[in-house]
Amino acid sequence: MTARPPVLDAGRAVQAARDQSVLLAKDAAARDADRRLPGPEVDALSASGLLGITVPAAYGGPGLRASVAAEVFRLLATGDPNVAQIPQSHFVYVRALRDRATPEQQSFFFGEVLAGRRFGNAQAEPGTRHVRDLRTTLTPDGDGWRLDGVKGYSTGALFADWIPVLAHRGDGGPLAVAWVRRDAGGVEVVDDWNGLGQRTTASGTVRLSGVRVAAEHVTGYAETFDGPQVHGAFAQLLHAAIDTGIARAALGDAAEFVRAASRPYPDAGVDRHADDPLVAQAFGELEVAVRSAEALLHAAGRAVDAADRDLDTGSAREAGLAVAAVRVASSRAAVEAGSRLFELGGTRSALATLNLDRHWRNARTHTLHDPAAWKLQHLGRWIAGGAEPPNHPQF
Repeated sequence: MTARPPVLDAGRAVQAARDQSVLLAKDAAARDADRRLPGPEVDALSASGLLGITVPAAYGGPGLRASVAAEVFRLLATGDPNVAQIPQSHFVYVRALRDRATPEQQSFFFGEVLAGRRFGNAQAEPGTRHVRDLRTTLTPDGDGWRLDGVKGYSTGALFADWIPVLAHRGDGGPLAVAWVRRDAGGVEVVDDWNGLGQRTTASGTVRLSGVRVAAEHVTGYAETFDGPQVHGAFAQLLHAAIDTGIARAALGDAAEFVRAASRPYPDAGVDRHADDPLVAQAFGELEVAVRSAEALLHAAGRAVDAADRDLDTGSAREAGLAVAAVRVASSRAAVEAGSRLFELGGTRSALATLNLDRHWRNARTHTLHDPAAWKLQHLGRWIAGGAEPPNHPQF
């Protein structure tokens, strides 16, 4: 990248996301079929200025709200959810810097973002008891740290300039974020992701062996959850935006196929498949599901915005519950639209050359990030018995 990316206001950010979405949609099916990693497409995202939209105004960014970021992600995912997922952790860690870094660290890393640098992630670990059971460790080493561990599901790391690594300070100590350069000694990023969907996110393995980390490149993390927070809600909001985009894209492709290629069933007594009342009924049901997810996404974004303006236990709870609701609705809408697409399109819609099954595969894969059933549990326990929802990274 040669030119510094522009600083975008809300209107320009949404328009840039629409423009990127159109471009992404053109080759999304081919990229998926060939498992062609979207390096040029990710570079275009950086050049557009979209990756810097949440950098605070005090550091030269536009400081756009969570609701705007969610709309940007929804639009990008409508074009290609693989490309949309790649910077999800980038945005989460930009936010983490705002909340848990020193002014000097903020100045440096926000400057990197505004210059077009990308953050990846190395959080989850294979072979541990659960998603929050982590073993990667920072060991004191002179005036800095030595970092060792193995991470999986590291979406964005392959395309990153910096990889934020979740690790313990010392053996079993509090969790912190170690910021390592993608090309640092001891860092190995392996493109071994082979999921049935989201195939081109390069969500592979990161191996860290004796990586030297400067003291100024370690930021706080564990203390994020000592009190009210919307760190988890913001991360989940972006996941919901991706699922909502998948749902809208699947429904749009289904409608386009039915209008252009589907033959009516003889019993319907119509000349166009789209005029079959059963088909119209099904499309209506799916449109309600997708519109509901879109509406809940907007509501959740506003709830996170409200918590950002005035954070306390009540506003954090409301943001988390609103995001939980859209996570359930968007998961259901994406999987249903991706599946019923074939019911509506008929046999020809299942041709491998069309690759329409990527919508279902993407939805089925991405919605596995966090069980929707637990979102329902937290919503139900609150409304039925007043039980406070959890205070952790997934809520």
